[in-house]
Amino acid sequence: MKVTKIPGGPLPTNCYLLTEEQSGLTAVVDPGFESENLTERVLALGKDQVKLILLTHAHFDHITGVAKLKELTGAKVYLHSEDLPFVSDGVLNGSEAFYGTKIPEFQVDVPMSDGDEIKLGSLNIRVLHTPGHTIGGCCFLVGNALFTGDTLMQLSCGRTDFPTGSYRQMLGSLQKLANLPGNYHLYPGHGAESTLDFERKNNSFIFAGTDTHDTLH
Repeated sequence: MKVTKIPGGPLPTNCYLLTEEQSGLTAVVDPGFESENLTERVLALGKDQVKLILLTHAHFDHITGVAKLKELTGAKVYLHSEDLPFVSDGVLNGSEAFYGTKIPEFQVDVPMSDGDEIKLGSLNIRVLHTPGHTIGGCCFLVGNALFTGDTLMQLSCGRTDFPTGSYRQMLGSLQKLANLPGNYHLYPGHGAESTLDFERKNNSFIFAGTDTHDTLH
């Protein structure tokens, strides 16, 4: 398994290429922008090798590049069912406030739910529903990697003051991740990579949810 980080966009956002090395089959996580760098990386892999587009949530800075990438590769788009309204709503996804316009439209092929398992060659990708930043926010667990989007970031977490955001749900989602057995390498939607052990020990937002965890679900 190989993970390649490609940052880009105005905020900027971390897009990831997840490749099963034996077959070369690849999933793109959160293509939130269009860029020559991303296009060149995809073409270098072989556009027919890119099979999945996995979205942690549907804010504009995580989905702006989906339409172009889907057209280029024919990859299937995965998004949690509760975030589906965001795709065509510039108010929900934030594009109207930021750009003054909507993002390029695309079709979601597979609405996801908590606990779904997605195959990529020999890799098994597990979907973890982690609402808080958006109602349909998700993380992806595969091997020793955890793609956390805007749920868990180094010493931080995603904002909860956007439409459908919830601080209580965010604290519950952070506890859900903290309670995963073992350690994982974290690939967040913004900023530097981290590990789950480091965040368990140092992230104040995880501490904030500890005392109220039993009442959050």
